[in-house]
Amino acid sequence: MNLADYDALSFDCYGTLIDWEAGIAAVLAPWAKEAALDLSDEELLLAYADNEAQAAVDMPDALYSAVLAEAFRRTGDKLGRPVSEEWAQRLGNSVPDWPAFDDSAEALALLAEDYKLIILSNVHRAGFAGSNKRLGVEFDRIITAEDVKAYKPAPNHFEALDEALEEMGVPRERVLHVAQSLFHDHVPAKRHGLPSVWINRRHDRPGWGATPEPAAEYSYALEFPDMISFARAAREAKR
Repeated sequence: MNLADYDALSFDCYGTLIDWEAGIAAVLAPWAKEAALDLSDEELLLAYADNEAQAAVDMPDALYSAVLAEAFRRTGDKLGRPVSEEWAQRLGNSVPDWPAFDDSAEALALLAEDYKLIILSNVHRAGFAGSNKRLGVEFDRIITAEDVKAYKPAPNHFEALDEALEEMGVPRERVLHVAQSLFHDHVPAKRHGLPSVWINRRHDRPGWGATPEPAAEYSYALEFPDMISFARAAREAKR
């Protein structure tokens, strides 16, 4: 793959640019302590992962804040500890507090010099607005679950991307998808015939964390351990 062959980059946000695992664990961990559950952050994320994915399937029209709250309730049921409404809403409202990865803002600023930047995210508009303050760039298009009434790996985001590309005058073969989650992004990108780059944020940790293991076929053309490595490679290709 020659990164110079692309004019636009579509990004997953949570897990790729924003550290959603840290954000989720920041709520799950104190809840678990209060509930007398002796579980590590990683064990809590593993217990949580499938519940969020299923809640997103069951509630495609719901705002992400509601999906998070419901996923937390289901996780509590799974662990044998009921989750109060206060705790459920604490997670649901926490998205703007989730930290960006240390390299995200710098990487995006570099990429914005050569590419149009597009967000394809399982989030609601208000949640992303809070996160975007941490990312420091103006995206050319923002496509959220609130906009398309579905959550990845459903195809809706990628169908909306095609419409946005047409409006932007970017040929489809000139867009590259950039994401961490194999389950949420690389599976539907492959199905949609879109080339992708894997930002393997968990390269130094085993397991899947807050992301379910992919059950369907996926592929990616290149792999990078972080965003800044990808951004530097992309800039070098464009020079």
